[in-house]
This record gives sequence, C-alpha cells and structure tokens, in this order.
Amino acid sequence: MTVGIIQCYVKASEVDTEKAKLLKFKLRQLEAFQAVAQTGSITRAAKILEISQPAASRLLSDFSKTVAIDLFRREGGQLIPTSEARYLLSEVGRVFESLRHLEELNRDLTDRTAGHLRIACLPGFATSHLPKLLARFLDQRPGVSLTLEPDRPERILEWIIGEQYDCGITDGFSGHPAVEHVNFAVKTVCIFPKGHALSRLDCISPLDLRDEKIIHTRRDSSFFKDLSQSFSDYGVLMNSWVEVRQFTTACIMVAEGQGVSVVSAMDAEQYRGKGLEMRRFEPELVHKLSILKPISGSRSLLSLDFVETFLESLGDYIVPDTGER
Repeated sequence: MTVGIIQCYVKASEVDTEKAKLLKFKLRQLEAFQAVAQTGSITRAAKILEISQPAASRLLSDFSKTVAIDLFRREGGQLIPTSEARYLLSEVGRVFESLRHLEELNRDLTDRTAGHLRIACLPGFATSHLPKLLARFLDQRPGVSLTLEPDRPERILEWIIGEQYDCGITDGFSGHPAVEHVNFAVKTVCIFPKGHALSRLDCISPLDLRDEKIIHTRRDSSFFKDLSQSFSDYGVLMNSWVEVRQFTTACIMVAEGQGVSVVSAMDAEQYRGKGLEMRRFEPELVHKLSILKPISGSRSLLSLDFVETFLESLGDYIVPDTGER
C-alpha cells in the first residue's frame, strides 16, 4: 500500500487517563504492527511485508513511541499484544478494511461500474427513449445507481447551473456562462392514422395538410415556430387543433385516429405498427436538442459515458445542426 498519513483518535480511558490524544500514524507502521500481532514474530512479519527484519523492528519501535504504550510482551518466544494493543488492533483492522473499500471503489469508478448518475430530461425522453437505454446502461454497471428527473427546459437549466444534476437533455440551448452544451438535431416526420388518405403519398408538405386538424407542440416552443413558418412559406393556414407538450402525446392521439402531426422520428418509431403511419415531411424540419453539463465542479466519468451512449443510441435519427434552421 502507498505510504500515507492516517489520523485516528484513541480513547483516553484506554490509553491516556487525562485526555484523548490525536495521533498521526504512517500507514507502513500500522502494517508492521498488524503483521507482528498476527505472526507473533518480527522476523515473520518482515517476510510478510517483504522488508528486512531491522526495517520491521524500526517501524514497530517508531509506532510504539508514537502511541506511547507498550504494544507487546514476550511469552514463550512469541510477541503477544498487550490489552491496549488489542484495542488498537481492532481500530487498525477497521482502517485497513476502509482502505480496501476505497481501493475497490476507486477501481469501480475508474471502470465506470459504480457511482451515482443524475440525469434531468424533457418529459418525453423519460417515458419513451430513455427507460430502455438506461436499463441496458445499468445492466453493464451493476454498482451504479441513478436519478432521472423529467421537467420543463427552464427547470432543467436551473438544476444544471446549480450543479444538482450531472447532465440535462433539453430543447435547443443558446448558452449560459455556467453551462457546457452539445447541440444536436433529430429528424422529424409527418404522422397520421393508419389507412389515412395521406398514406398514398411518399412525401408530405403543408399543402397536403391544409384540410387536416393539426396536433402540435406548445406555441412557445421553437419547433412550433418552425412548423408554423413552413405553413406560411407554402401560403397555407395551419389548422391548429390540439396543443401538447410531448411528441409522445401527439403519437398516441394520432394512433387513436385523431388528427395528424409532425413529430420527432425517434418518437414516431416507438409507435410504428400501433395505429399510425409516417412519411417524410417537406420542408425538412428538425427537433433541436441540447445536452447540458455544469461547466464547474467535478467531471463525472459516468456522465461522460452516458452522454456518449445516449448520442450513439440516436443513430440515424440525428442530423447535422448547422444553426441555419
């Protein structure tokens, strides 16, 4: 083990009748003390520690001077711990057990198999794409625990600024000095009930939707503004019918035979074969998204792994975000 300084308190009633004393021990001294107690011999302890007998004797002597008590008595050629030393041995045993636990934890964290991951996300991700992805992610990391908290973009930003979460998945983000962000964009498609007249088309434009009841995202979202602009560009009035917060809500309503919508291709895919059909929408629209991370604080290897896994899981749904849309 690496030589270091360990601080421990020894009860006054056991060692010093007047006051408790803060002691600083070198880890190697503790190892020598424990080895001699286990073997009853400085010679055998030296072999276990792979050091010379004089070196082991010196470590034991220095430790004895530090604690200011007699550690051993000689009996029948063996070194037997004194009652005070037996008390210390129980404490030393706990110290080494803690160190072993720290070593295991460090190895797990380095291997990304332990730790706690805190993710904030848009509500739609919490109910559609993320559950299966996180199940696979955790299956490969049995020592990892997780917090997944869905909320609106404004709240997610507050959490990331306050370093309450390791990363956040939110709508397209313009920037904040306390936040790092990775922007990406997801393809969208037009969805409609199975057997609808639109199924005869290979590509759908606003002109094809002029008589349809449209289910769309909330009006203050950037995606709604892009969708509205596409209808204006084609000289068509969009027949707004139902306003929703999540694409999944639109998918469920369309699958139930109500209205049409333009949604993330990733969300639409979840409902393929469940009562809706989809086609490419022209002009091409994208759902702009961002992954947020606190710019300060510790860098979680787990969160880096998750972000990489998450982006890989989107696969062909991702399109380059040029910033021109």
